[in-house]
Formats: sequence, C-alpha cells, structure tokens
Amino acid sequence: MIINGRKIAENIISQLKTLEKPQKSLAAVLVGDNAQSESFLKQKAKIANQLGIDFRLIRLGGEVSEPEIAREIEKLNLDSSVGGIILQLPLPEKFTKENIIPSISPLKDIDALTGDGKKLVSPLVVEVVRDVLDYLNLDIKNKTVAVVGRGFLIGAPILEFFGDKCLKLIALNSKNDINLIKEADIIISGTGKAGLIKPELLKNNAVVIDFGYGLAGGKLKGDFDSDLLAAGVCLPAGRANLPDTISYTPTPGGTGPILVAEIYKNFYKLNK
Repeated sequence: MIINGRKIAENIISQLKTLEKPQKSLAAVLVGDNAQSESFLKQKAKIANQLGIDFRLIRLGGEVSEPEIAREIEKLNLDSSVGGIILQLPLPEKFTKENIIPSISPLKDIDALTGDGKKLVSPLVVEVVRDVLDYLNLDIKNKTVAVVGRGFLIGAPILEFFGDKCLKLIALNSKNDINLIKEADIIISGTGKAGLIKPELLKNNAVVIDFGYGLAGGKLKGDFDSDLLAAGVCLPAGRANLPDTISYTPTPGGTGPILVAEIYKNFYKLNK
C-alpha cells in the first residue's frame, strides 16, 4: 500500500483555507546554491500562493559569513510584517548550523529548530508522523518503532517524540545492524542513503515512513527501496522472503508534500 502524501497534504491545506489568513509574510533564507533546496522552496512558494500568503525568499551568497547570516535573520526577527522564518537546510559545508539557528526568534521559528521554538509549535517531522499514523488509524502504544538515523532534523526530534509513547523504541543509524528493523511494526527513516532499507528486512504489515532522499541511477529515491514492489498493487510473485503486506510513503510524493503543508500549519499557529 502506497501512502499518498499528496492527498494528506491537500487535506491539511483545505483545512487551513477555512481559517482566518495571517496578515504576515513567511520569509525563507537560502544560503548558497543547492538544487534540492531550490526545489523545496518552489513547493513552499506554490502552497503560499494557494493560501494567499506572501512568501519572501532572501538569497545569500555562499561567500557570506555566519555573523552576516545571523544579522539578516535578526532583521526578519525585528520586521513586524514577517510572521515566520525558515532557514533552508542544509547550509553549505563551511557553515555550522548550531551557530546560526539560535538567531531565529522562537516567535517566528516555523521549523521549531530552537529549544524555545519547540515550546510554541512541534517539529515538522513529528507532525508528519502524526499525520501518517492518523491517516492509517494506527495506535502506537502497542507497537515497536524503529527510527533509522539520529540526525538533528529528523531522527532526534522523532526519537524524543516517541519516547514513552510506544511499546519499544529501536534507535539505529546506517552503520548499525539494519536487520534489527525486522522487529519493528513502524519504521521511520531519514538517513538520505537511497535504498538502504530493503522490503525483505520488514515484517508483515510493517509501515515505513520515509524522510530520506538521495540520487540513485539519476533518480530521486528514498531510504526505502520500493523498486521491487508493484505500485500500489502487491508484492512480486515468487519472492517468499518478502512480507505479504507493506505500507510505505513513496519518494517523491510521500512525506515531502506533508512536510510543506505542516510548515503552513505552524505558520498559522504562530500567527493565531
């Protein structure tokens, strides 16, 4: 079963359209050149247009310094017409995100990247996981959950969220024994290593929520290798080592659209 992220995102956007529109701008700061970041920003601008939200893109060249980036963010903090700030990640390698992220005001921290920002809105990936679980009508309290990848943006906030909410929590990275995911009912992955998780590693009725993306064979693919699966139909015949049923978010069209929709849900919350 393919989990239709675009449909989930459309439902979120439809709900937001029924609410009073914030009379503020959403500002995104892009440092340097990154084709994938440009693609994500186009998606964000597209949703802003659908909602009638003013979307500002501030481009900074890769030659700027960390203090200069922080000063640009501080200008947005002080600008009363700006209701939310996105620092587009990843930053170019020469920058340290921990030196820049604290510059974002918690009152405008759309991604909940700062500690205080998390007190006002939830991290986006946490909300995406909730959306998918709600879509599947899944109760996690009796489930074993495996989180693959412990990164700042995906693994860390998800591990914190699940904490004591599930029966068992398995924390892995790409160098652990990936076979441990055979125990998991729900797998949440965000390593960016295309094809890392194979269908034969999963148990029957497993759910894969895939935040990873990377290029393989010139195509954008997720951490979950879904190439062996017939799109939305069934698993290939004659493969006894494959589980009978898997539900998963595809790449593209899975967690990505939901994540963008959740940006605007947080924007509405911060400007309620």
